Amino acid sequence: QEQLVESGGGLVQAGGSLRLSCAISRPIFGSNVVGWYRQAPGKQRELVATITGGGDTNYVDSMKGRLTISGDNAANTVWLQMDSLKPEDTAVYYCSINRFGFTYWGQGTQVTVSS
Repeated sequence: QEQLVESGGGLVQAGGSLRLSCAISRPIFGSNVVGWYRQAPGKQRELVATITGGGDTNYVDSMKGRLTISGDNAANTVWLQMDSLKPEDTAVYYCSINRFGFTYWGQGTQVTVSS
């Protein structure tokens, strides 16, 4: 059974930074894709960043320049560094991993940005 555990969320003032962590129970291989998503109240879950086991990264346009996704395959961990946070970034942030067409999710971590 795959398990993903997010941590690092919290309350931060606008302009501040947070670093989210995603600990994954099984090794990350080159073909796997780890993604960070977020879901604000009343909105659909949206993708914000991805990283492959090979280290290729992608970011949603609306947050480019404010996010850095990184990973350590040996530690089965992926991080999401978020800078210059805005109140509209308030959401539950979820980590996921896609392995051969199956997607597994963590329970999410709350990020709240105050103005």
